[in-house]
Amino acid sequence: MNPLYRKTVFQTSAAKLAQTPPDEGFEVAFAGRSNAGKSSAINALCDQSTLARTSKTPGRTQLLNFFAVDEQRRIVDLPGYGYAKVAENIKREWQGALAAYLEHRQCLHGLMLMMDIRHPLKDYDVQMLEWAKHIGLPVHVLLTKADKLKKGPAQSTLFKVRDVLLGLSDNFSVQTFSALKRSGIDEAHAKLDEWFGLSTAR
Repeated sequence: MNPLYRKTVFQTSAAKLAQTPPDEGFEVAFAGRSNAGKSSAINALCDQSTLARTSKTPGRTQLLNFFAVDEQRRIVDLPGYGYAKVAENIKREWQGALAAYLEHRQCLHGLMLMMDIRHPLKDYDVQMLEWAKHIGLPVHVLLTKADKLKKGPAQSTLFKVRDVLLGLSDNFSVQTFSALKRSGIDEAHAKLDEWFGLSTAR
């Protein structure tokens, strides 16, 4: 693990684009359905147990949460989507902030998209991929909770999702990931390093 990620700290939260940090440097956003294990993935990748809040109640991430990796690089935890028990007006506000951020943020270099390996490519996931394709944003899918499947079915799902992604864009990639078993972390770090400009900086 690049020790840089262990130094990641919470920076600020924003309800709308105007409240976000200055649009400079490098950002990588994390998105996914509310129960896809997004916070757990961020914590695992930064080797910290409480950096991003995890909750037994999906849909708690209601803001754009910014975490500073260093002075030039940030991880952004986006509001979870697709959770039914949230009031429609609040959901619309989240989606508005999400869309504005993804479309207008100049320093955004990539999107890490979490999908539960047992339930990949749900409607909201496909919408997010279509949106990323529309704005030319690279996406790396983490098929989370890979520990819930045996190796054969996990690989089968990986290949199926990879085929769908290749049909959408050359800028989309996918891997299996388990925060619980800490598997797939090196591969995810390699993608983060690439987007953060670290793979050429070393």
